[in-house]
Amino acid sequence: MGSDMILAAESGGSGAFNLLLLLAVPLVFYFLLIRPQSKRRKEQMQMQNDIQPGVRVLTTSGMRATVVEVDDDGLVLEIADGVEVSFVKQAVMQVLKDPEPDELEDEDDDLDEDAERDEDDAVDLTKDDAEVVLSKDGDTEAEDAAADEDLEPESKPKGKTKVKAADKPSA
Repeated sequence: MGSDMILAAESGGSGAFNLLLLLAVPLVFYFLLIRPQSKRRKEQMQMQNDIQPGVRVLTTSGMRATVVEVDDDGLVLEIADGVEVSFVKQAVMQVLKDPEPDELEDEDDDLDEDAERDEDDAVDLTKDDAEVVLSKDGDTEAEDAAADEDLEPESKPKGKTKVKAADKPSA
């Protein structure tokens, strides 16, 4: 029993390190896990409380809708023309930013101009009556394809084929 006390007295310097380690672990958990999560939760609650009618939102189930009415703890969302559904505020994951209608019209005009340019600059890359088949290796098999055209196509059964089961002898 006396020797146990001597061993404990000799390891006195590591006690301070153990105490520091015990205090450091909860601090690391607080700053890396708890604090950022509570910050995100506060931002989410603020966003849900600031929702006004006419805003486009994305629900947690992935549904995009327009807010029609806001209650204390619920929302009425219009998911299609004339289709209104009640949700709780917690079901709103994100408020969507709608692009301005002018920007959409400009993009459509640009797409039409690009399509017209593509039609004018089109190049015909097809070969005359020659079929080229590439294998996985990249080798061309044009001669093999031409030879296969002369042969009759293999017939494959269409639909299900009924087969009688042979009588098995009992053991």
